[in-house]
Amino acid sequence: MTNEELTGLIREISWTSFHKEFRHEGVFNSRLRTTGGRYLLRSHNIEINPSSYEKFGYAELEGIIKHELCHYHLHIEGRGYKHRDQDFRELLKKTGSPRFCSMLENKAKRRSAKSYVYQCVACKTNYTRKIRMNTERYRCGRCSGKLAAR
Repeated sequence: MTNEELTGLIREISWTSFHKEFRHEGVFNSRLRTTGGRYLLRSHNIEINPSSYEKFGYAELEGIIKHELCHYHLHIEGRGYKHRDQDFRELLKKTGSPRFCSMLENKAKRRSAKSYVYQCVACKTNYTRKIRMNTERYRCGRCSGKLAAR
């Protein structure tokens, strides 16, 4: 599906579900990783993650478009367009739009980053860090002893 076809699909869904016209562009953005799509406040365009369409199919794409159109139409009208706003939640229910999209990435897999453990030579206090640190530059917070990597 091309960007022009996507824009046409968004216009069609906007007219059938919301009875309002979509006057901007729909674009595929492959840099989106964890989200199915997003509505851009300044340009009023809608970006869709192409991998959500490839992985989950047309039904998921239609749900993402409806969700982003809720943001679009409420923002254009000057009403509450954010996820926490009552206007947004009511429009989601009215149009049958999903609140969340299906998971694209496994967050547990992403969080299993390496951790570094440092130990004080003097008092044996352990320090766990996500980012590697220079042991020559830092000292123990308890006794000011020298740190060593474990």
